Amino acid sequence: PVHREHVRLVKAAVGSLGLDKVIIMPSCLAPHKRGGARAAAADRLEMAKIAFGAVPQAEVSDYELRAGGTSYSYLTCRHFRELYPDAERYFLVGADMLENFFSWYKPEDITENVVIAAAGRVEELDPSLHDRFRARFHKDFAEIPFVGEAVSSTAVCVSVAFREATGGVGLEALDPAVLRYIGEHGLYAFPEQAAGLLLEKPSRILHSYRVALMACKRSKSLGIPLEKALIAAMLHDCGKYVSLSSPLLAGFRCPPGVPEPVLHQYTGAYLAEHSFGVSDAEILDAIRYHTSGREGMGRLEKLVFLSDMLEDGRNYDGVEALRALFWRDLDACLKTAFCEQLAFLRASGRPVYPLTERAAEWAQTLPGAVQTAE
Repeated sequence: PVHREHVRLVKAAVGSLGLDKVIIMPSCLAPHKRGGARAAAADRLEMAKIAFGAVPQAEVSDYELRAGGTSYSYLTCRHFRELYPDAERYFLVGADMLENFFSWYKPEDITENVVIAAAGRVEELDPSLHDRFRARFHKDFAEIPFVGEAVSSTAVCVSVAFREATGGVGLEALDPAVLRYIGEHGLYAFPEQAAGLLLEKPSRILHSYRVALMACKRSKSLGIPLEKALIAAMLHDCGKYVSLSSPLLAGFRCPPGVPEPVLHQYTGAYLAEHSFGVSDAEILDAIRYHTSGREGMGRLEKLVFLSDMLEDGRNYDGVEALRALFWRDLDACLKTAFCEQLAFLRASGRPVYPLTERAAEWAQTLPGAVQTAE
């Protein structure tokens, strides 16, 4: 969703570059975001109009939406060169986009039609980018003196999905009018799955929220659809406080030999399937094994298992080192996490669930070296 940092970036560009007009354009289908937005084109267009309504130089365009198909920037830049042949044309990007610009489709074509104007999204631009840009394109980009706050659209999506259960935690980045539009039109919401949060205590809901934030932020780099990561994280603990005598578990059959701390992963998967509309086998397995792990874990299972263990509310010796490894190498992190989990269980005299024992043995066959948390 369009958020306050998008607007602040545009205002900074207007002031820095002396712009007469800024064209805001929702894309039809961005090449790097295949899988689609969870809001319709008309809704994204309307939210942009709301968000930029107070910026007099801003004009919201439906050009790429009307064009349809994949929105390649080189075609858009060609179009606006034809539309404004005598104007000084800039293409406004954030630091993350600039770093990836070298791998875009036909970037030389883009630089023939516009001047790239870049601003740091969270921190100042890397000065070496100027050298790299000049070496590749034989011209420089314009730099906008602006450093924004760390606002992630992914985090905003998670916060919207958890909105009813958390009371709006994490939604400060949205214009109130945009947030109202999202609520009125049911955008970025998973109401059937979010109902599972009502089975949790308030503190556990916030834990699930933090798990979802971590899992969703990491999901893109793993090729996991954000919706899958979000639903699995949202429901991973939905069985934690549901008694086996509850009518919701009337058809549930517990596997033999399950220790009490592990039981909720199985009841959670049952509830997700039978009460909260989940039929995706990968999501169900991510819930079903999020505490114990298992041999042959898939990417989504690994992601939820580790996000549950490492979310920002966790505080134990070695957690920071594991978190750092989580963002670098998921398999190495899983391998190390299992080693530390087994060491903790054995040192505390707690029984080790056989499934966890086998999962730990399997994890040692994964690539990546075990790294100690010290």
